[in-house]
Amino acid sequence: MKSPFFLLIVLVPLTFACGKKPSERADAGTEPPADSSVVRTEIANGGPIDPFLDSLQHRSFRYFWNTTDPRTGLTPDRYPSRTFSSIAAIGFGLSSYLVGAERQYVSREAAARRTLSTLEYLWQLPQNGEKVNTAGYKGFYYHFLNFDDGRRYQQVELSTIDTGLLLMGVLSAQVYFSGSDATETRIRSLADSLYRRVEWPWFAPRNHILSMGWHPESRKFLASEWKGYNEAMLLYVLAFGSPTHPLDATAWQGWTSTYEWGEFGGQEHLNFAPLFGHQYSHAWIDFRGIQDDYTRAKGIDYFENSRRATYANRAYCVANPGKWKDYGANVWGLTACDGPADVKIFHHGDSVQIHSYWARGASLREVNDDGTIAPTAVGGSIPFAPEICIPALKQMYKQYGQHLWGEYGFYDAFNPTFTQSPGTADGWFDTDYLGIDNGPIVLMIENYRSGFLWNLMKKNPYIVRGLRRAGFRGGWLEGS
Repeated sequence: MKSPFFLLIVLVPLTFACGKKPSERADAGTEPPADSSVVRTEIANGGPIDPFLDSLQHRSFRYFWNTTDPRTGLTPDRYPSRTFSSIAAIGFGLSSYLVGAERQYVSREAAARRTLSTLEYLWQLPQNGEKVNTAGYKGFYYHFLNFDDGRRYQQVELSTIDTGLLLMGVLSAQVYFSGSDATETRIRSLADSLYRRVEWPWFAPRNHILSMGWHPESRKFLASEWKGYNEAMLLYVLAFGSPTHPLDATAWQGWTSTYEWGEFGGQEHLNFAPLFGHQYSHAWIDFRGIQDDYTRAKGIDYFENSRRATYANRAYCVANPGKWKDYGANVWGLTACDGPADVKIFHHGDSVQIHSYWARGASLREVNDDGTIAPTAVGGSIPFAPEICIPALKQMYKQYGQHLWGEYGFYDAFNPTFTQSPGTADGWFDTDYLGIDNGPIVLMIENYRSGFLWNLMKKNPYIVRGLRRAGFRGGWLEGS
């Protein structure tokens, strides 16, 4: 048995929400009730709320609050394995603190102090083109940072997308902390400075298309560029919205010209195999009712596209061409996640490759499937298709909770088919949580509950400008 929390099933969230003073440390238990279909009234924002989702969101939030260094704001890439900090996880953490304040998991004052410490630390870290003693260059940050000094971890790349995820967290904090006191005023100033110093055109050396990374050892950009529909939609919006170093807006046409539209899993949509590519941009930007030229021609918006991608992912798992154990209507979800090991096993008479961390997914272009399911694939799609996502999460908890559920919600992934290693008689279950996978669960549950992150970012002039420069029109943008 992995966690004692599975056995303790109480209605702690109910008493917590009904007026008990939140502490600065979010370590009170939040267990789903035995009957998780019971609906209670949410005190903070009104309306019905499923206590299972409440518990999942609270526990996933605690990953960021409890494992992040409060002095530096450096959030671990994973836990309890603790090797380095992920700047993308820091971005998810910054937005999660806002959710925590709204949900009274922590006080607004505690969230503001944590946010300020994070931004102050990020701002003072060295930015230079050296190989060592640096955290970033030209406003961008390295993918992973050391815990002890905040400098570049080994020889990881200067990363555009991870910087983008960090900046989304930064800009959400800029809007949320609107008070006149010294702490909130300083948060807004630092957030603005961090965003304004990013030199977007420098990272787009070929036809205004952003490269995925840069290495100081070679002084060269990676050949891989951000083309085709994926998670980097938010990256281009950020680059277009910059008031200091904006990217040429023609890059959006280059971006959309490489899209792959087609039918997969019974759904016509823009294809991208792992579900995280259909989720990350939507964690902050409300794409409902706004369209660029491409989606306008297709008669949809990007939110609808993500809904179709979610259904297609589930349909593939239900069809289960790989004959993996337990796949079905409520056990599904392929995305980038941990896996058992990089080994081959015999499965239905064939030798098949199993992977450790891998970008699992299914689309017209590619199918990467080794029997490993990730709860974040489902949790990050809740706003798009709650009618299939919520039952799936509940089934995962009910069927595998003894091994899959712990202090910070769902462990990252599981593979019921893999029984080849010691201790895997019931299948393989991860022992780590991942920041970039817990983050979408926190934010997307909140967007489903209240639209909180979406509404915040609608007030950010940089995001609004970036969307307009990309050619988005209609919906809420008309009133912004």
